[in-house]
Amino acid sequence: MTKAFVFGKFLPFHKGHEAMINFALTKCDFLTVLVCCSDKENISDTIRAGWIEETFMNYKNVEIRTFNYSENEFANTSETSKEISAIWADIFKKQFPGYSLVITSEPYGDFIAEFMNIQHIAFDTNREKNSVSATLIRKNLFRNWKFLPESVKSDFAIKVVLLGTESTGKTTLTKKLSKHYNCSFVFEAAREIIANSNSFSFEDLHLVAKEHSKLIDQAVLGESPLVIIDTDIHITKSYSKFIFGKDLKVGTDIYNSNKANLYLYLNNDVEYEQDGTRLSETERNLLDISHREVLTANKINLIEIHGNWQERFEQAVTHIDNFIK
Repeated sequence: MTKAFVFGKFLPFHKGHEAMINFALTKCDFLTVLVCCSDKENISDTIRAGWIEETFMNYKNVEIRTFNYSENEFANTSETSKEISAIWADIFKKQFPGYSLVITSEPYGDFIAEFMNIQHIAFDTNREKNSVSATLIRKNLFRNWKFLPESVKSDFAIKVVLLGTESTGKTTLTKKLSKHYNCSFVFEAAREIIANSNSFSFEDLHLVAKEHSKLIDQAVLGESPLVIIDTDIHITKSYSKFIFGKDLKVGTDIYNSNKANLYLYLNNDVEYEQDGTRLSETERNLLDISHREVLTANKINLIEIHGNWQERFEQAVTHIDNFIK
């Protein structure tokens, strides 16, 4: 049996890495992917290993391992150095006894193989098949978003949530912003499940929470890292508190899907429009207080958006632009 390994930081894991692993699988019977994580990096070994595990979940001959190290003890560099390669080769000897092959896209792969007395097979060292690197992705996420596998996108998506009570322009602003940025968007799931704010059940709110979470998970897989989202789980919980006087309990997966980078709260300083399905104006303003209480209790940092419809759009664009620069 030919046992091989590939190694890297996978920060983030991208389609070039995916192609290298697929190539490696054609050269061996069993493959180990070693995720090397230093103590100075801000994405955990668990998350990085999870990206690869999800991508290759149907392969029984792929194993994912992690190696955590201190940069004070081991050099954190990707440069081709015989001295540094010797240090890492000693680590790999302990990690991979009985392995006969290493696959890399770097010139130092020859040094690693030499010190380990195994074979090195190079893959796409000139980046002709996949003109991408983790460094390029980190520098310009928007330009290189297409190189991220689906397993990675949810951790790098930029989610902007529009919050506020009824009749504050969330849906309209969601449309305008998604068109302005040419990005994905998520409308409030409650619109399809609850036809009238004056008549719905507690169980309906559970359906709203699950459906909205599912829509967000789908949206982050789109062609842009930016996603504009109308409403989130905290607003659904606020409705539960306001209408039924009790807490809406949901799983951590729903919270994780709803977690956003930017929370824009639309003030209720605009003319109220009753379309026959909304709460009364008095209740709508009391609901605004409930929303704010729930958001404060959950330590959500809000950016207030106010003024007329055009002013709201301009303020939102300014805050989003400042965030994604």
